[in-house]
Amino acid sequence: MTQRSNPLHIAVAGASGRMGRMLIETIAAADDATLAGALDREGNPFIGSDAGAFSGQLSGVTIRSSLAEGLAGAQYLIDFTRPEGTLEHLAYCAGHGIKMIIGTTGFDEAGKAAIRAAAEKTAIVFAPNMSIGVNVTLKLLEMAAKNFSEGYDIEIVEAHHRHKVDAPSGTALKMGEVIADALGRDLKACAVYGREGVTGERDPSTIGFATVRGGDIVGDHTVLFAGIGERIEISHKSSSRVSYAQGALRAARFLADKQTGLYDMQDVLGLNALKA
Repeated sequence: MTQRSNPLHIAVAGASGRMGRMLIETIAAADDATLAGALDREGNPFIGSDAGAFSGQLSGVTIRSSLAEGLAGAQYLIDFTRPEGTLEHLAYCAGHGIKMIIGTTGFDEAGKAAIRAAAEKTAIVFAPNMSIGVNVTLKLLEMAAKNFSEGYDIEIVEAHHRHKVDAPSGTALKMGEVIADALGRDLKACAVYGREGVTGERDPSTIGFATVRGGDIVGDHTVLFAGIGERIEISHKSSSRVSYAQGALRAARFLADKQTGLYDMQDVLGLNALKA
């Protein structure tokens, strides 16, 4: 595909992983972006190999463990790795004016605070799910929660592949936050993350979470609003990681004219301007 004269120079963290490879393919297919760097952990067997070799299309970019080498030509870093790795990348990017698109989940409060602080030095899109469909779903959940504020019990069920290490998923937690905010509740106070034994009757002010892990499930999320005589289910199901990669690339385009600031996918898609 013919590229524009000034493409976005994007590096990918976790370049040899499932999501990293999907990002590399998506960047290669875009006419306004070019792969400018590839990172993976020291000791990874793919260090030193071409980042596009897995697809049979050499990229000319070598996978590096050194941030200085891997990010030398990058304007943006897309990172869907682990919190500890992302925070290391974050410090480097903030210090070198490299914009970040962060899809990593599982951050604690200190990690989130570090991202907010870094956004004073560079522009960042931080979202637990980059899928356009998921982010439209979040807006639908906000609307639904405001209309089902009384008489409806709210449960969130998520399912992911066997390799996912955090639970509930970042997307499920984001869904809970959106619903709790719409209801004027604090998710930390009203969330229930598991039930076992004699639990007593359900507290109607709570938001329940259930987690499924197995096989190669990319990501399924369902929010159940259960009332008397009816129930409403709002679901999003991912069959491929390509939707996350396409969303991340859209986030990079959004940051093109931003120098600093912290944004999410609702900002990228213009959904924050819509009234629920």
